[in-house]
Amino acid sequence: MSLSFLSEMQVALSEYLTGTARFQNINKMITFNTSWKEESYDYLRNLMIHMREIEASDIDFGGPGSNSKVWYRVYGTKAPSDKVDNLTQDEVSAILLSILSDDQKVMLFNNKNVDISLGLILKEGEQQSRFRGDIYYESNCLVANFRRINQELFTLADLHFPEIINKRFDLNYEKSGLFLVTGITGSGKSCTLDSIVDMNNRNNNAHIIIIGNPIEYVHHSVKSIVRHREVGEDVISFQEGTIQALRQDPDVIVVGEMRDPGTIATVLEATDSGHKVFSTLHTSSAVDSLHRIVAEFPPIEQERVRFRLADTLKIIISQKLVPDKRGKLIMVKEVLAVDSSVQAAIRNKNIGEIYQMITEGRRKGMLSMEQDLFNNYKNGIITKDVAMNYANNKKRMLHLINYST
Repeated sequence: MSLSFLSEMQVALSEYLTGTARFQNINKMITFNTSWKEESYDYLRNLMIHMREIEASDIDFGGPGSNSKVWYRVYGTKAPSDKVDNLTQDEVSAILLSILSDDQKVMLFNNKNVDISLGLILKEGEQQSRFRGDIYYESNCLVANFRRINQELFTLADLHFPEIINKRFDLNYEKSGLFLVTGITGSGKSCTLDSIVDMNNRNNNAHIIIIGNPIEYVHHSVKSIVRHREVGEDVISFQEGTIQALRQDPDVIVVGEMRDPGTIATVLEATDSGHKVFSTLHTSSAVDSLHRIVAEFPPIEQERVRFRLADTLKIIISQKLVPDKRGKLIMVKEVLAVDSSVQAAIRNKNIGEIYQMITEGRRKGMLSMEQDLFNNYKNGIITKDVAMNYANNKKRMLHLINYST
């Protein structure tokens, strides 16, 4: 079903008006006609209700690439919905502009992209559901992706980390250092971080500062004070937020992503000063994460960075979501727990040796991606093909499978 005001809106728009100029005119119309804005907002709410009903993680619409359809990702597979009506590009523009603040619209028009957090009450009497949104341009059209934020947190027990690793996440057991959660987009990094924050919030009297872009799950203070600072709304950047956090008496700092050398250097400084810092990287393994951090800096600075990293790094979790035999997704992971041998390998530029240390480090809570995939294959949870397809080291994966048969 189309927006009821679509025809009236299109009559008022010149057919020659395109791109940002057209979006700005649509914005003026829906701002002036509050009923149009409310209808657009409600349309998006209905799309999100359907998203929840089919247990989709993401929704995409807008731009020529969508073919006017609304696409959902369900258990890892993205496909157009045959239960939702097609959308014209002007409808897409009205829907997206109805949810943005004036500042966000300026950012969108100037940068051709804006990241937002969105809270919607999907059904009367329910708590607010939260979504992470990215609105951008494609072929001079507005496009959106929204990811549904799980409102029920996993416990650390649900994530099946070794108990010795769970203890190290806890501020009560380990007061400082750098803890990384890595993986590709959509691998559940934010869910893992939120589970760690929730555990500390419930167990420890502390001050936790979360710097996100955008803020996804909102933690209510329990035993800890939990502050949420959104990049673009409350702070200029991850780097600036981390610098400011050092003056705000934190016990735990959560930096949503280490995406540039400045942020990485500031995070290392924060851990140097005795704080416990959690952050993420878009890498697929612990060894790749170490290479990535060092490579972000010019050669003249890399030795200094390696030594600081060896001194401050505590844990790297690298995780993936893989399909199980039921067609759903499960998390598999690699765990690096830094000890004196790992520290020496980082300092001496022998990072390539660390994979073997992971495979032999079970007593310290370490686990390779291949070992975790193999455990799930051996227990009948995933197929052999899935284990092979998602392995970082396929030769090692094949050896584990063949050795077991």
